[in-house]
Amino acid sequence: MNFEKARFNMVEQQIRPWQVLDTGVLQILSSIQRELFVPSQWASIAYSDTEITLGHDEYMLPPRIDARLMHDLHLQGNETVLEIGTGSGYLTALLAAKSKRVISFEQHDDLAQRAKSNLKKAGFHHVDIRLSDGSQGSIQDGPYDAIVLTGSVAEVPEKLLSQLKVGGQLIAIVGDEPVMQTTLFKRISDQQWNHKVLWDTLAPRLHGFEEHSQFSF
Repeated sequence: MNFEKARFNMVEQQIRPWQVLDTGVLQILSSIQRELFVPSQWASIAYSDTEITLGHDEYMLPPRIDARLMHDLHLQGNETVLEIGTGSGYLTALLAAKSKRVISFEQHDDLAQRAKSNLKKAGFHHVDIRLSDGSQGSIQDGPYDAIVLTGSVAEVPEKLLSQLKVGGQLIAIVGDEPVMQTTLFKRISDQQWNHKVLWDTLAPRLHGFEEHSQFSF
């Protein structure tokens, strides 16, 4: 299979039509070998517009969703990023290519070890992957410039929002089927956050998060 051609077609046929036009993001998507992060039995669909199962009821999101999450964060290269849900490590690699530091949590040891291996094969040697569901974040390493949730949640916990720097952003897919909304939260002061709904989508649940919380804006 010609992975280089498949990667080009992914960017041109899936990513650009989803309004991902940032040249930095497109360059990263064009350069990172997604086939290195896909389980070997699914290599032939590494660049397809579909979820790919990883085991443990976890999935790689379609490339266009990873790309749009990256696009809407507008990372500049000097950020500390917290990722909840390492999965295969593909989105972790995208984040690492456009930030200063990435701390990523994965609750399944075999997936965490596989992601570390995938990242090394792709040339990323300094990503900090930790074994935990990540739902409580990591206060000792914060505050963060950006937090990314890699699956859907019913609501975003206050504890994660409180780990953002003032000016920091959290992006998450929030809600329930049949419609979930990708939402960008921004900390505007010590005690204030705002949020903006960006686009509708569907994504598997992120493990470890409660279905309801008491936090409100």
